[in-house]
Amino acid sequence: MKKARMTLHPEYRIGDISPRLFGAFLEPIGSMVNGSMYNPKHPSADSQGMRADFYRALAETGLPCVRLPGGNFVSGWQWKDSIGPRDARKVHLDPAWFQVIPNDVGHDEYLQWAEKAGAEAVYTVNLGTGTIQDAMDCVEYTNFAGGTWWSDLRRKNGREQPYNVKTWCLGNEMDGPWQIASWERDPRGYGVRAHETSKAMKWIDPRIETIACVSSSPFLNHYPDWDLQALEQCYDSVDYISLHHYHSAPPDLPGALLAGYRAFEDYIRTEIALCDYLRAKLRTRKTMMLALDEYGSMFRPRGETRLGLGGRQNAEMFFQFDPRRTYVRHDPDDWSTLRNPPMDNEMLAALGTASTMMVMLRHADRVKIGCATGGLNCLCRTDREHAWKGAAHYPFTQMIRWARGTSLFCPVECERYDVPGYAIDDMNQYGGFSDVDTIQAAAALDEENGVMTVFVINADLEDAQQLTLDARGFEGWALRAHIEMHAGSADAANTWDHPDTIVPRDVPDTRFDSGIVTARLEKASWNVFRFSRAKDGR
Repeated sequence: MKKARMTLHPEYRIGDISPRLFGAFLEPIGSMVNGSMYNPKHPSADSQGMRADFYRALAETGLPCVRLPGGNFVSGWQWKDSIGPRDARKVHLDPAWFQVIPNDVGHDEYLQWAEKAGAEAVYTVNLGTGTIQDAMDCVEYTNFAGGTWWSDLRRKNGREQPYNVKTWCLGNEMDGPWQIASWERDPRGYGVRAHETSKAMKWIDPRIETIACVSSSPFLNHYPDWDLQALEQCYDSVDYISLHHYHSAPPDLPGALLAGYRAFEDYIRTEIALCDYLRAKLRTRKTMMLALDEYGSMFRPRGETRLGLGGRQNAEMFFQFDPRRTYVRHDPDDWSTLRNPPMDNEMLAALGTASTMMVMLRHADRVKIGCATGGLNCLCRTDREHAWKGAAHYPFTQMIRWARGTSLFCPVECERYDVPGYAIDDMNQYGGFSDVDTIQAAAALDEENGVMTVFVINADLEDAQQLTLDARGFEGWALRAHIEMHAGSADAANTWDHPDTIVPRDVPDTRFDSGIVTARLEKASWNVFRFSRAKDGR
């Protein structure tokens, strides 16, 4: 059996773990809003038409935050047309996703749905077609107590108390050539706009914090120079930068999926270095924090590709005009028009998401907000009628509940593997990954409650491994549980009819002797080790 070794010590501290590190992202494309979130014909629908089975399931997970209402969608969305009586709201076209938007789900519904799901709303304002005044009015409507036009209109619309939204994103992917009213060709202009908008919004509510866009993909040819030029203009007035990255792996190269953590590591380290360079250049003591508020790791089939571009393609490739393209008005009760693709290799998909979450945990000193694009689907799978727990629900929920306190560096000695270069399309091209860890790990020390949790992935798809975990630095602590999850086959999946195909289980024969854990890690498995301070030294 292959062997790996890991060391834990209370002095290997990285930084405090933000309670908003493991959130989700929501945008009205596919079935996540129309169908899963909103369907007035569903048996569980409440008075607003929201599916209670969905938001109750999310509330049970402890989901800390959700970024909404988009996404590319928000760069053309006019929030003022989405409030008030539904029958008086304006119907608009959404050129981002070629949808008809009736605004059945509007500004108030989004925020009230987040409350029902028990999650803090991270709200994205329109800095595409929207103005600074629109953003100011939105904060006033949302957060001001009363006595003004916008705050009193909120009260008239049925919401007496302010929503007190704390965190606001200043646009979405504003460097992307696919974005409505993109600032792709003017990074300094976006930086100035973000600076002025952040100032104005904070003048309305000084309690809020703001997130500025940087490059929406490390594949774009202007990365990271666009980031540098934009952030230099707004560094002093914003609180976070917004990172987006989607890692893709072809189904015929499954090892590439679990190598994706390397792409996220490089991206995060580059942005930290860029922020710290600006801190020195601007002669400020402010340390910029990061929000990885859109991310995903997924299987995607290889498509037609012009090799070697790797993001250096002309911007026009992103907005080719098709006269046959039509706008669709989705019926939330008709899933035939909605995107809800089945998960390929559900266990590996769960590990891909968990691997990225562990990267954020390993950078907890700087990454303070995380919003998984597929996070809601990970936490609660849905179809037209039902809601259930997919495989990804378990590692996602365990990290929400147990990754608390202080992040610990846990060095690992293990075997490694290489992934050859591959291309998914013109943009998503990878030069390959070398020396990929077969054992990936992250740890959280919750000193207040006397608990430590270690999260471990065996990324070896062929073999089990024996892990020796040296925790002798935690004298007086005891191993309380080793929990594992793995699948018997690539086509194993949780469904409404069979929701317990892939679930965690306790491992009874893991040894803990004199501060040393000896455990068997099954191939392609998720593992959690729970420690606590022993009473009376036992």
